[in-house]
Amino acid sequence: MEHSYHFHLDKGDHSITVNVGPGRSGEVELLVNGKVVACQPGHGPGTSLLTGELPEEPTRPFRVRIREPHLALFKPRCTLELDGVEQPMPERPVL
Repeated sequence: MEHSYHFHLDKGDHSITVNVGPGRSGEVELLVNGKVVACQPGHGPGTSLLTGELPEEPTRPFRVRIREPHLALFKPRCTLELDGVEQPMPERPVL
């Protein structure tokens, strides 16, 4: 994987974004409403898991799974798990 990937979903009044940095040494960031809430230095083939919460009363915890294929020619996939429901996060073009 030679370039960055960005995934995004809006949930109610909140936005959830995942940035996967370039190459296997790139950082993975999880943002809620534009603020970084979790990060992981480096990533590789397999599954990465980041957790966060939506700032509501009460807070709503969630998990994001990033699945990266073993072959670099395939794109990673990102899934949001919120309230026990899994939902694919669409890739967002890099502007």
